[in-house]
Amino acid sequence: MRPLAVAVLATALISAAIPTGSATAAPSAPGPAVSKVADTQLDPGAVYFESYNGLVNNNAFQKNGLLTYQGYQYAVWYTGDRTAVIGRRALGRADWQTVRLPHKLTTDDSHNVISMGISRVDGRLHLNMDSHSSGFFYVKSVAGLLDDPAGHPWNSAQFGAVQTTLDGLALTSQFTYPQFVATPEGRLQLSYRVGVSGNGRNALAEYDGTKWTALGEWSASTGTYTSEHGSSTARNMYLHGIDYGADGRLHAFYTWREQNTAVMCNAGGLTNHDTGYVYSTDRGRTWRNAAGTVVGTTGGADKVTVNDTGTVVDPLGPDHSLMNQESQATDSAGRPHAVISYVPGRFGQCTTDYVADRTRDGRAFHLFKNAAGAWKKTEIPVALNSSQRTHLAFDTYDNAYAVMPYGRIVAASSASGYTDWKTLFDGSGLNAFGEVVVDDTRLAQDGVLSFMYQRKSSGTTPSALRVIDFRLPG
Repeated sequence: MRPLAVAVLATALISAAIPTGSATAAPSAPGPAVSKVADTQLDPGAVYFESYNGLVNNNAFQKNGLLTYQGYQYAVWYTGDRTAVIGRRALGRADWQTVRLPHKLTTDDSHNVISMGISRVDGRLHLNMDSHSSGFFYVKSVAGLLDDPAGHPWNSAQFGAVQTTLDGLALTSQFTYPQFVATPEGRLQLSYRVGVSGNGRNALAEYDGTKWTALGEWSASTGTYTSEHGSSTARNMYLHGIDYGADGRLHAFYTWREQNTAVMCNAGGLTNHDTGYVYSTDRGRTWRNAAGTVVGTTGGADKVTVNDTGTVVDPLGPDHSLMNQESQATDSAGRPHAVISYVPGRFGQCTTDYVADRTRDGRAFHLFKNAAGAWKKTEIPVALNSSQRTHLAFDTYDNAYAVMPYGRIVAASSASGYTDWKTLFDGSGLNAFGEVVVDDTRLAQDGVLSFMYQRKSSGTTPSALRVIDFRLPG
């Protein structure tokens, strides 16, 4: 049990100013900056409906809805008639080539995103789509498509049949939140949730260029969590992401969602609590807390649980509408960073309507492990004005960029220890609905921050889906 008063005190202490001695960049390194270079249209009329206060084409937790490889950028979405579409363009070009897949979105559920992954071992593009505690749909390209894009026509013949397994590997009938991640060796891993919200487990599968293998579950839904209000005996771990750092470590920040609403002060909030962190040094086979102690084994009996010691890096009770699946990234030194958001205690100690309360009072926070091994947290001094998520990215000099709802970009310099957050782009003219999908793979390739956004509409009237690009220092 972590009483709320302790959580608030810990938050206040950890939010103190960070000494500049924690900076990793040279004093002469440039600070963060953005310069818009392009804003192109993917689709004049992409499918539009609001669900869980989000859009199916623009969930910030998608990994990946937009990605770059070998000089080409790829995007996935559902068009106005619900058909799944894959687009590509050569970097620097405004025109997108598109392929319609033989699959249509099955339900009006914003969870049912399309995610892309690349297996470098054979140059294939992989897609997982249209699932929320249900079966999934999977497509992969021909081998070598991504290694020689100019040498392959962009048509449906480059993609195999739509499957409901991974080449015959059936994972679970309750599948949600696909996230593809490439290993340092070029294999492809798929992270996903088994089960349902409040009672689910995280699992991994791996593709080696010839076949998919289920590695198994690595988080558990069991254990007892007790707040000042009540207890819960079931939950699920919501990942803020899963990413390999420069040193080959696999990092995962997360929050827990309890099944029993008795842990909250009011049923209108969220049962999410605490920010946890674990990492793996063996490609996701075992998981360690920040101190290096093994706390879980993928596919084994001992999994990461809510009761494991040393896993909470930022304590917070379930009365502040802490958002799940926010964002994480690693800097050039491989150090883990996350963005989390909630309603701070100065606005009250009990949220009663998480959408309204987060929109009115929600704030985002940057959390990272500095060179000395200490966890530091700083509030980003820009109101969310939204119930939705922010996405984190880094430039060549390890300056941090938080892409907030409505396409706003705020940033902080590495030289300051990430304390000098300021707005660089206020989203003017985008008319973006809310969350945006950031291309996490492009920055390292050409120094461009690229994100996909969808324009506001109403009801089920399709609206324009676009990609905007900003040049960053590099």
